[in-house]
Amino acid sequence: MKHYLSTVALGAALALATSSAFAQTVGPKGEAATPTASIMVEDGDLETIRSGNHTAALLWHDQSDFVNAVTAGATDELARAGIEVVATASAGFDAAKQRSDIETALSKDPSIILSLPLDPVTSAAAFEEAKENGVKLVFLSNVPSDYEHEKDYAAIVTDDLFQMGKQAADALAASMGGAGTVGWIYHDADYYVTNQRDNAFKTTIENDYPEISIVAEQGISDPARAEDIANAMLLRNPEIGGIYVTWAGPAEGVLAALRANGNDTTKVVTLDLSEPVALDMVRGGNVAAIIADEAYELGRAMAAAAILDLLGKDVPPFVVAPAVTVTADNVAEGWMQSLHIDAPKSVTGN
Repeated sequence: MKHYLSTVALGAALALATSSAFAQTVGPKGEAATPTASIMVEDGDLETIRSGNHTAALLWHDQSDFVNAVTAGATDELARAGIEVVATASAGFDAAKQRSDIETALSKDPSIILSLPLDPVTSAAAFEEAKENGVKLVFLSNVPSDYEHEKDYAAIVTDDLFQMGKQAADALAASMGGAGTVGWIYHDADYYVTNQRDNAFKTTIENDYPEISIVAEQGISDPARAEDIANAMLLRNPEIGGIYVTWAGPAEGVLAALRANGNDTTKVVTLDLSEPVALDMVRGGNVAAIIADEAYELGRAMAAAAILDLLGKDVPPFVVAPAVTVTADNVAEGWMQSLHIDAPKSVTGN
């Protein structure tokens, strides 16, 4: 799972996000989502920003193709405005390391910090000095405890979580001819990103596909248990037509179970790009589709939100990037659209 998020105020937000009356992504406090395409720095404002000698720090939670794509999007947008990146860091999912990264970055006096706060409570204290120094803060997918929009940060930017789950449901339904039985393997933890995506899949199947029934549901917190969970699901439901898996890591375990059972008919959908999962898909295996986000666009929008805040312009509190349905037919294009890099040669055959 590429986004790491601690417990957020999920109750009301999830109830809204997964109801048929409000089928869209909402923020941690129920904020309406604004598309990233609306967060643009006009050419006429660039000269104003360039004259300010601003700098930026990019302080991430981990290192991955996803983070590289977010960094590329942010760096390109910052360069367009003449803003130098003076610090980059990866905390390796260590909240203490992230706090140290923030302190180190602040010694370089950045105007902007883009970051994914690992732990709401710890990060609230860690970013306090940045706030006091007037640094413009834009967060990826999470927000420190008790931080308020405008006063404490410019924006939260994340995936269009409901659309990711909905597109997964649509892709699985299409691969099954709109009828059959489905297993739902969801993330069994209060993580804002995965909760909305998982529940959006379930809501879409239940509301939009009357001839598809979810006959098995199982939460997962440890990806290493995915193969065992899938084996048990297949034992109880040998004719199951499709399985949704919360993200690509556990999906690899589900594929292992299907192969061990000699099952080449049950379709699988999952979220977030993965070379092993994509290989199964392009080779005509069980995987019907992978739903990804536009990670490069996430970074671009984060940088643009910070620049707009520097300009004193209003920035919406909660911003979402589009989802991409990647199949065997568009894997090269989908990889580029999501990560802004070429798909692995093993996947494209080039």
